[in-house]
Amino acid sequence: MSKKKKKKYSNGPSHKNKYEQEDGAVKAKKHLGQHFLKDESVAEKIAQTLSLEGYSNVIEIGPGMGVLTKHLLQRDLDLVAMDLDEESIVYLNHSFPLEHADILKSNNRLNIIEADFLKFDLTQLYGDEQFAITGNFPYNISSQIVFKMLEMRHQVPEFSGMFQKEVAKRICEGPGSKTYGILSVFVQAYYDVEYLFTVPPGVFDPPPKVDSGVLRLTRKKELNLPCDERLFFKVVKTAFNQRRKTIRNSLKVFNLSDNLKEDTIFDQRPEQLSVADFVMLTQKIANDPV
Repeated sequence: MSKKKKKKYSNGPSHKNKYEQEDGAVKAKKHLGQHFLKDESVAEKIAQTLSLEGYSNVIEIGPGMGVLTKHLLQRDLDLVAMDLDEESIVYLNHSFPLEHADILKSNNRLNIIEADFLKFDLTQLYGDEQFAITGNFPYNISSQIVFKMLEMRHQVPEFSGMFQKEVAKRICEGPGSKTYGILSVFVQAYYDVEYLFTVPPGVFDPPPKVDSGVLRLTRKKELNLPCDERLFFKVVKTAFNQRRKTIRNSLKVFNLSDNLKEDTIFDQRPEQLSVADFVMLTQKIANDPV
Protein backbone atom coordinates (compact mmCIF):
# COMPACT_ATOMS: atom_id res chain seq x y z
CA MET A 1 0.00 0.00 0.00
CA SER A 2 1.42 3.35 -0.99
CA LYS A 3 1.96 5.84 1.78
CA LYS A 4 0.86 9.45 1.73
CA LYS A 5 3.31 11.79 3.41
CA LYS A 6 2.01 12.90 6.76
CA LYS A 7 1.57 16.56 7.48
CA LYS A 8 4.03 17.74 10.10
CA TYR A 9 3.08 19.93 13.01
CA SER A 10 5.38 21.64 15.47
CA ASN A 11 4.70 23.39 18.75
CA GLY A 12 7.00 26.17 19.84
CA PRO A 13 8.38 25.96 23.37
CA SER A 14 6.63 29.12 24.55
CA HIS A 15 3.07 28.48 23.36
CA LYS A 16 0.57 25.70 22.90
CA ASN A 17 -0.63 24.43 19.57
CA LYS A 18 -3.72 26.46 18.66
CA TYR A 19 -5.86 23.31 18.78
CA GLU A 20 -4.57 21.90 22.06
CA GLN A 21 -7.13 21.64 24.85
CA GLU A 22 -6.25 22.03 28.52
CA ASP A 23 -7.02 18.35 29.14
CA GLY A 24 -5.47 17.15 25.87
CA ALA A 25 -8.88 16.26 24.45
CA VAL A 26 -10.26 17.15 21.04
CA LYS A 27 -13.42 19.22 21.05
CA ALA A 28 -16.28 17.73 19.00
CA LYS A 29 -17.52 20.07 16.28
CA LYS A 30 -21.20 20.24 15.51
CA HIS A 31 -20.71 21.37 11.91
CA LEU A 32 -18.70 18.19 11.24
CA GLY A 33 -21.36 15.98 12.81
CA GLN A 34 -18.89 14.71 15.42
CA HIS A 35 -19.95 12.59 18.38
CA PHE A 36 -16.84 10.95 19.78
CA LEU A 37 -17.18 7.37 20.96
CA LYS A 38 -15.92 6.94 24.53
CA ASP A 39 -17.01 3.38 25.35
CA GLU A 40 -14.09 0.97 24.91
CA SER A 41 -16.27 -2.16 24.75
CA VAL A 42 -18.35 -0.71 21.89
CA ALA A 43 -15.18 0.32 20.05
CA GLU A 44 -13.76 -3.18 20.43
CA LYS A 45 -16.98 -4.75 19.11
CA ILE A 46 -16.89 -2.50 16.02
CA ALA A 47 -13.22 -3.35 15.42
CA GLN A 48 -14.14 -7.03 15.44
CA THR A 49 -16.88 -6.66 12.82
CA LEU A 50 -14.41 -6.93 9.93
CA SER A 51 -13.42 -10.46 8.87
CA LEU A 52 -10.17 -9.41 7.09
CA GLU A 53 -10.76 -12.31 4.70
CA GLY A 54 -8.92 -11.65 1.44
CA TYR A 55 -7.69 -8.17 2.39
CA SER A 56 -5.60 -6.33 4.99
CA ASN A 57 -6.23 -2.70 4.01
CA VAL A 58 -8.73 -0.82 6.17
CA ILE A 59 -9.68 2.84 6.13
CA GLU A 60 -11.28 4.38 9.21
CA ILE A 61 -13.35 7.49 8.55
CA GLY A 62 -13.54 10.09 11.31
CA PRO A 63 -11.15 8.59 13.89
CA GLY A 64 -11.44 11.60 16.22
CA MET A 65 -9.32 10.75 19.27
CA GLY A 66 -8.57 7.21 18.16
CA VAL A 67 -10.86 5.23 20.45
CA LEU A 68 -11.75 2.83 17.62
CA THR A 69 -8.33 3.27 15.98
CA LYS A 70 -6.43 1.63 18.82
CA HIS A 71 -8.70 -1.43 18.75
CA LEU A 72 -8.31 -1.75 14.99
CA LEU A 73 -4.52 -1.63 15.37
CA GLN A 74 -4.68 -4.66 17.66
CA ARG A 75 -5.68 -6.69 14.60
CA ASP A 76 -3.39 -7.74 11.75
CA LEU A 77 -4.21 -4.99 9.28
CA ASP A 78 -2.87 -1.88 7.52
CA LEU A 79 -4.86 1.11 8.73
CA VAL A 80 -5.51 4.51 7.22
CA ALA A 81 -7.13 6.94 9.65
CA MET A 82 -8.71 9.77 7.65
CA ASP A 83 -10.23 12.88 9.19
CA LEU A 84 -11.18 16.30 7.90
CA ASP A 85 -10.75 17.80 11.37
CA GLU A 86 -7.28 19.29 11.74
CA GLU A 87 -7.51 19.18 15.53
CA SER A 88 -8.04 15.42 15.43
CA ILE A 89 -5.11 15.02 13.04
CA VAL A 90 -2.84 16.95 15.44
CA TYR A 91 -3.99 14.72 18.30
CA LEU A 92 -3.47 11.50 16.35
CA ASN A 93 0.00 12.56 15.22
CA HIS A 94 1.19 13.76 18.63
CA SER A 95 -0.84 12.60 21.65
CA PHE A 96 -2.07 9.24 20.35
CA PRO A 97 1.44 7.74 19.81
CA LEU A 98 2.46 8.74 23.33
CA GLU A 99 -0.67 7.32 24.95
CA HIS A 100 -0.65 4.06 22.98
CA ALA A 101 3.03 3.37 22.38
CA ASP A 102 2.59 -0.30 23.30
CA ILE A 103 -0.08 -0.81 20.62
CA LEU A 104 1.94 0.98 17.96
CA LYS A 105 4.97 -1.09 18.90
CA SER A 106 3.00 -4.22 17.96
CA ASN A 107 1.44 -2.67 14.85
CA ASN A 108 2.79 0.59 13.47
CA ARG A 109 1.03 0.21 10.11
CA LEU A 110 -0.93 3.41 10.66
CA ASN A 111 -1.19 6.16 8.07
CA ILE A 112 -2.90 9.34 9.33
CA ILE A 113 -4.34 11.53 6.59
CA GLU A 114 -6.07 14.89 6.83
CA ALA A 115 -8.61 14.82 4.01
CA ASP A 116 -12.28 14.86 3.08
CA PHE A 117 -13.19 11.22 2.41
CA LEU A 118 -15.96 12.22 0.00
CA LYS A 119 -13.51 14.15 -2.20
CA PHE A 120 -10.38 12.05 -1.74
CA ASP A 121 -9.18 9.83 -4.61
CA LEU A 122 -8.75 6.48 -2.86
CA THR A 123 -6.81 5.03 -5.79
CA GLN A 124 -3.93 7.20 -4.54
CA LEU A 125 -3.81 4.92 -1.50
CA TYR A 126 -4.86 1.56 -2.82
CA GLY A 127 -4.54 1.50 -6.59
CA ASP A 128 -6.69 -1.50 -7.51
CA GLU A 129 -6.23 -3.30 -4.16
CA GLN A 130 -9.12 -4.42 -1.98
CA PHE A 131 -9.88 -2.45 1.20
CA ALA A 132 -12.57 -2.31 3.87
CA ILE A 133 -14.22 0.81 5.29
CA THR A 134 -15.17 1.31 8.92
CA GLY A 135 -15.69 4.06 11.46
CA ASN A 136 -17.93 5.98 13.78
CA PHE A 137 -19.26 7.94 10.84
CA PRO A 138 -20.05 11.66 11.07
CA TYR A 139 -23.85 11.84 11.12
CA ASN A 140 -24.09 14.59 8.52
CA ILE A 141 -22.32 12.65 5.74
CA SER A 142 -23.04 9.00 6.61
CA SER A 143 -25.36 8.34 3.65
CA GLN A 144 -22.89 10.01 1.27
CA ILE A 145 -20.15 7.73 2.58
CA VAL A 146 -22.28 4.72 1.64
CA PHE A 147 -22.93 6.07 -1.86
CA LYS A 148 -19.19 6.58 -2.40
CA MET A 149 -18.57 3.03 -1.16
CA LEU A 150 -21.05 1.77 -3.75
CA GLU A 151 -19.14 3.58 -6.49
CA MET A 152 -16.05 1.60 -5.43
CA ARG A 153 -17.85 -1.67 -4.69
CA HIS A 154 -15.45 -3.70 -6.82
CA GLN A 155 -12.70 -2.83 -4.30
CA VAL A 156 -14.70 -2.89 -1.04
CA PRO A 157 -15.50 -6.43 0.15
CA GLU A 158 -16.65 -5.30 3.60
CA PHE A 159 -18.02 -2.18 5.21
CA SER A 160 -18.97 -1.71 8.86
CA GLY A 161 -19.54 1.07 11.32
CA MET A 162 -21.74 3.36 13.35
CA PHE A 163 -24.66 5.35 11.98
CA GLN A 164 -27.68 7.04 13.41
CA LYS A 165 -29.95 4.09 14.17
CA GLU A 166 -32.57 5.36 11.72
CA VAL A 167 -30.03 5.39 8.86
CA ALA A 168 -28.59 1.98 9.74
CA LYS A 169 -32.09 0.48 9.90
CA ARG A 170 -33.00 2.08 6.57
CA ILE A 171 -29.98 0.51 4.87
CA CYS A 172 -30.87 -2.92 6.25
CA GLU A 173 -34.66 -2.65 5.81
CA GLY A 174 -36.57 -4.93 3.47
CA PRO A 175 -39.55 -4.27 1.16
CA GLY A 176 -42.84 -3.28 2.72
CA SER A 177 -41.41 -0.81 5.22
CA LYS A 178 -41.84 2.96 5.16
CA THR A 179 -38.10 3.36 5.73
CA TYR A 180 -37.17 1.08 2.81
CA GLY A 181 -35.86 3.31 0.04
CA ILE A 182 -33.21 4.17 -2.53
CA LEU A 183 -30.28 3.49 -0.19
CA SER A 184 -31.79 0.15 0.88
CA VAL A 185 -32.16 -1.07 -2.72
CA PHE A 186 -28.78 0.12 -3.95
CA VAL A 187 -26.86 -1.37 -1.02
CA GLN A 188 -28.77 -4.67 -1.00
CA ALA A 189 -28.25 -5.07 -4.74
CA TYR A 190 -24.54 -5.62 -4.10
CA TYR A 191 -24.13 -6.42 -0.39
CA ASP A 192 -25.57 -8.72 2.24
CA VAL A 193 -26.68 -6.46 5.09
CA GLU A 194 -26.65 -7.08 8.85
CA TYR A 195 -27.89 -4.75 11.56
CA LEU A 196 -25.63 -5.80 14.45
CA PHE A 197 -26.52 -3.81 17.57
CA THR A 198 -27.93 -0.57 18.94
CA VAL A 199 -25.80 1.95 20.85
CA PRO A 200 -27.34 4.42 23.34
CA PRO A 201 -26.49 8.16 23.34
CA GLY A 202 -24.57 8.00 26.62
CA VAL A 203 -21.50 6.31 25.11
CA PHE A 204 -20.69 9.42 23.07
CA ASP A 205 -19.25 12.85 23.81
CA PRO A 206 -21.31 14.89 23.27
CA PRO A 207 -24.29 12.51 23.44
CA PRO A 208 -26.52 12.69 20.34
CA LYS A 209 -30.28 13.06 20.69
CA VAL A 210 -30.98 9.65 19.13
CA ASP A 211 -29.75 6.07 19.36
CA SER A 212 -27.02 4.85 17.03
CA GLY A 213 -26.72 1.53 15.24
CA VAL A 214 -23.83 -0.59 14.00
CA LEU A 215 -24.12 -2.53 10.75
CA ARG A 216 -21.99 -4.73 8.53
CA LEU A 217 -22.15 -5.03 4.76
CA THR A 218 -20.55 -8.03 3.04
CA ARG A 219 -20.15 -7.88 -0.71
CA LYS A 220 -22.03 -10.50 -2.71
CA LYS A 221 -20.05 -12.92 -4.86
CA GLU A 222 -21.96 -11.85 -7.98
CA LEU A 223 -21.40 -8.13 -8.40
CA ASN A 224 -22.98 -7.64 -11.80
CA LEU A 225 -26.74 -7.28 -11.99
CA PRO A 226 -28.52 -9.11 -14.85
CA CYS A 227 -29.74 -5.81 -16.32
CA ASP A 228 -28.53 -2.42 -17.53
CA GLU A 229 -27.12 -1.09 -14.24
CA ARG A 230 -27.29 2.58 -15.24
CA LEU A 231 -30.94 2.14 -16.14
CA PHE A 232 -31.47 0.23 -12.86
CA PHE A 233 -30.17 3.17 -10.83
CA LYS A 234 -32.34 5.59 -12.81
CA VAL A 235 -35.48 3.45 -12.38
CA VAL A 236 -35.00 3.08 -8.62
CA LYS A 237 -34.31 6.78 -8.06
CA THR A 238 -37.25 7.87 -10.20
CA ALA A 239 -39.64 5.44 -8.53
CA PHE A 240 -38.74 6.49 -4.97
CA ASN A 241 -38.80 10.19 -5.80
CA GLN A 242 -42.59 9.74 -5.86
CA ARG A 243 -42.83 6.84 -3.44
CA ARG A 244 -46.53 7.29 -2.64
CA LYS A 245 -47.50 6.80 -6.26
CA THR A 246 -47.74 3.50 -8.11
CA ILE A 247 -44.87 2.56 -10.38
CA ARG A 248 -47.14 3.27 -13.34
CA ASN A 249 -47.44 6.93 -12.33
CA SER A 250 -43.96 7.53 -10.97
CA LEU A 251 -42.27 6.19 -14.13
CA LYS A 252 -44.28 8.26 -16.62
CA VAL A 253 -41.09 10.06 -17.63
CA PHE A 254 -39.91 6.87 -19.33
CA ASN A 255 -42.75 7.10 -21.92
CA LEU A 256 -43.48 3.40 -21.69
CA SER A 257 -45.83 1.56 -24.02
CA ASP A 258 -49.44 1.03 -22.95
CA ASN A 259 -48.88 -2.70 -23.27
CA LEU A 260 -46.02 -2.68 -20.77
CA LYS A 261 -47.91 -0.47 -18.33
CA GLU A 262 -50.60 -3.14 -18.12
CA ASP A 263 -48.10 -5.42 -16.37
CA THR A 264 -49.20 -5.99 -12.76
CA ILE A 265 -45.83 -4.83 -11.40
CA PHE A 266 -46.90 -1.29 -12.33
CA ASP A 267 -49.80 -1.50 -9.85
CA GLN A 268 -47.37 -1.53 -6.92
CA ARG A 269 -45.60 1.25 -5.06
CA PRO A 270 -41.78 1.31 -4.95
CA GLU A 271 -41.48 0.24 -1.30
CA GLN A 272 -43.28 -3.00 -2.22
CA LEU A 273 -40.59 -4.05 -4.72
CA SER A 274 -37.53 -6.12 -3.77
CA VAL A 275 -34.13 -5.74 -5.43
CA ALA A 276 -35.03 -8.68 -7.68
CA ASP A 277 -38.30 -6.96 -8.60
CA PHE A 278 -36.46 -3.78 -9.55
CA VAL A 279 -34.03 -5.81 -11.67
CA MET A 280 -36.98 -7.46 -13.44
CA LEU A 281 -38.67 -4.07 -13.89
CA THR A 282 -35.47 -2.66 -15.41
CA GLN A 283 -35.30 -5.59 -17.83
CA LYS A 284 -38.92 -5.01 -18.90
CA ILE A 285 -38.28 -1.30 -19.48
CA ALA A 286 -35.08 -2.02 -21.44
CA ASN A 287 -37.00 -4.42 -23.69
CA ASP A 288 -39.99 -2.13 -24.20
CA PRO A 289 -40.34 -1.63 -27.98
CA VAL A 290 -41.41 2.03 -27.73
